[in-house]
Amino acid sequence: MRAAYIEATGPPEAIQVGDLPRPKPGPGQVLVRVGATALNPIDLYLRSGMVAMPLPFPYIIAADLAGTVEEVGPGVARLKPGDRVWGSNQGLLGRQGVTAEFAAVDEQWLYATPSGQSDQEAAAQALTGITAHLGLFQNGRLKAGETVYVPGGSGGVGSMVVQMAKAAGARVITSAGSDAKLDLCRELGADLALNYKSDDIPARLREFAAEGVDVWYETQREPNLEVAIPLLRKRGRMILVAGRTAKPVLPLGAFYPRDCSLLGFAMFNASPDEQRRCADDINGWVAAGKLKTIVGRVFPIAEAVEAEKFLEENTVQGAGKLTGKVVIAVA
Repeated sequence: MRAAYIEATGPPEAIQVGDLPRPKPGPGQVLVRVGATALNPIDLYLRSGMVAMPLPFPYIIAADLAGTVEEVGPGVARLKPGDRVWGSNQGLLGRQGVTAEFAAVDEQWLYATPSGQSDQEAAAQALTGITAHLGLFQNGRLKAGETVYVPGGSGGVGSMVVQMAKAAGARVITSAGSDAKLDLCRELGADLALNYKSDDIPARLREFAAEGVDVWYETQREPNLEVAIPLLRKRGRMILVAGRTAKPVLPLGAFYPRDCSLLGFAMFNASPDEQRRCADDINGWVAAGKLKTIVGRVFPIAEAVEAEKFLEENTVQGAGKLTGKVVIAVA
């Protein structure tokens, strides 16, 4: 089968596209004919060696996939050949990645693809959607009527946060760096969309939410806690999901006397049951037309190197030319 893989960690050029043996589904596993995969920053960190996890070389890149069930292994109960599925959490913690024509995946990490949703859209919603849901609801304990602020509302996680928070009945504030991205944020449901290049973000937040922000979902690699913490409401929660090398200053005087919380998490630490609860809500919102995935750029599998370079330029290097997700078309 055709696959994009590495034999050792290194730069994007370490990725090869060639033939590898087609996997066989083991007990509890499903063989998926992959239609599309999506890239996330964690894929860059694993490929480069920045994040150390066990990698089964040759290691196939990417964690997110969508496709069609080709075959099922012993003990599979929910899925059957012909079912369309999406999922995440592959290529992590010793599991094999999925940018290949076929992938053997434990049934517990797969979910039915909603009718009318393409494989590219389903793959693009996987890690970002589950991450957004875990942060807002399991960690952030978001309730209807509360106020959420998420920087980068046109990005992968940010666009999911905007839509999920709105679907849950929250007031949603976000920011972006261009008129086009701000228009997209409003289309997704943001009540207030600010330009971080020209707007006074703290002043506008205080104007919109005089008592403060209930849930601040921080997506930036270098969060400024000295600015953010005083803008939280009493018992406000700040969610941290990025910034592996960041060492921000924490203004304790504005933090602990108001019972605020800092909550960091990585989605791959969540159990299959926890992630399935997220997927069930995601599928329900997609079916109801309340959640859509923004596919920013699609690369064929032959251009996997270029796909990772493009993502790296727009995340690690901050080029700002990406709206939504980077997807690799396999089929």
